[in-house]
Amino acid sequence: MTGMLEGDVTLGPETLSQLTESDRYARFDRLQHRMAGVWDSMRLNHHDESVVVVPSVTLDRAVPNPGSLTQAYEERFLFLLLLLRQPRLRMIYVTSMPVAPTIIEYYLALLPGVIPSHARARLSLISVDDSSPRSLSEKLLDRPRLLARIGGQIPNPQRCHLIPYNTTELERDVALCLGIPMYGADPRLSELGSKTGCRRLFAEVGIPYPLGHEDLRGVEDVVAAIGQIRGVRRTVSEVIVKLNEGVSGAGNALVDLRGLPDPGSSGEREETRRRVLAMQLESLTTPLDAYLVKLAEGGGIVEERITGEELRSPSVQLRVTPDRRVELLSTHDQLLGGTSGQSYLGCVFPADPDYSRQISGHALTIAEHLAGLGVLGRFAVDFVVVRSRDGTWSSYAIELNLRKGGTTHPFLTLQFLTDGLYHADSGLFVTATGQEKHLVATDHLESPELRALSIADLFDVVARHGLHFDQSRQRGVVFHMISSLTEHGRVGLTAVGDSAAQAEATYERAQRTVLDEAAAALRESPLPATG
Repeated sequence: MTGMLEGDVTLGPETLSQLTESDRYARFDRLQHRMAGVWDSMRLNHHDESVVVVPSVTLDRAVPNPGSLTQAYEERFLFLLLLLRQPRLRMIYVTSMPVAPTIIEYYLALLPGVIPSHARARLSLISVDDSSPRSLSEKLLDRPRLLARIGGQIPNPQRCHLIPYNTTELERDVALCLGIPMYGADPRLSELGSKTGCRRLFAEVGIPYPLGHEDLRGVEDVVAAIGQIRGVRRTVSEVIVKLNEGVSGAGNALVDLRGLPDPGSSGEREETRRRVLAMQLESLTTPLDAYLVKLAEGGGIVEERITGEELRSPSVQLRVTPDRRVELLSTHDQLLGGTSGQSYLGCVFPADPDYSRQISGHALTIAEHLAGLGVLGRFAVDFVVVRSRDGTWSSYAIELNLRKGGTTHPFLTLQFLTDGLYHADSGLFVTATGQEKHLVATDHLESPELRALSIADLFDVVARHGLHFDQSRQRGVVFHMISSLTEHGRVGLTAVGDSAAQAEATYERAQRTVLDEAAAALRESPLPATG
């Protein structure tokens, strides 16, 4: 059977492999038409409502994460278990490897007003049992029987949708195999989220962005682009090279231009080339040769590094709903670190109101344009803001992430736990009871000493030191990426308080307490008597 009836996604070739790319997208488009109806029926307490969570980190990294860290990133979205507070919702959560039962119990215990055992009965945990560093979506597509088993657990495909981490053709194919729409950007629009694509987008909608050049494919392209930048602004002291598909700053590299020959002089190009080959890669695990291969394969950009006496890196989260409404969800100040201060480590929410309204306005302009292009789901716009001597802030858009990111899970954790909303006009987050809330979060509480703690040890620390999120006061700490503790000496946390100072104090106390307990766990005990 090779035909397809209009409006029917159940007919057509019997297997995914028989479909051409054109066929797959035609089928995908039909599935996506369902998303509006699924959205309208959500939270109406239907007995057959469900979601399938496939937190596949399908990203093109120069050096892949080890499989165990990939698993931790998949578990980073276990905050979605808080959706089970809807009393009839069923959830299917898929991971590469099984999630420890104690971690599941930890999240279910956070559910407000829900019996944990009732929520657990509506949760299906499915693992591929494949710890390789490949993406979860690839692993699933290699196992059609497993995908069929997942599909068989969906009570009603007409009231179910797929929640991915990011959206590529792989996640599209998972949606096709399950026969459900995907809440996320169409993979055909992925170029908009590349470094080259977003610079062109910023130019098109008239948003300020750094001086630079895009669509570069190698060292000579970068050298030529730097020469053009210096021709316009000869005082530029540093530029950043960015891979088109770089994530969390790991695809960035810093080029020092100080002391170069004058623009247009005879020795400028050769010295610039030498500086480019000596550029400081943000990722310490990526060799220069591998980085340049990725630049040649996927392209990249180079742009002026914005500098100033006071510099911050805020972001704005937005979404386009299936009924085409644009919603501004939150603003964050990003916490950056790493080799040259370009790696994402965590965030503070909400962003400083001195500039949050300015960047929100720019982000909404971008979002309205994206909605017109057919973008669906959550995304974020990253900015750099600089304060001038008169105290005013100037903002520059630097990235568009058409996916969930590092600020998504802290914010949604807070929102699910408190039923609060972010108010763009005031720049504040207020709960359903009128209480202001703030948070500080990180994915990078890390130290070799943390490997001395087991997951049970961490939960014991949480209980003994009163770090657990307190539902009565709606403040405290929620941990994530817990499975990376024992192997990688790393865990994430979100600290919630009634004020920025209280959230910061809670965050600092949690970090200090966990690190102190890890140090204590490394102290040797006296040997048993031998007599």
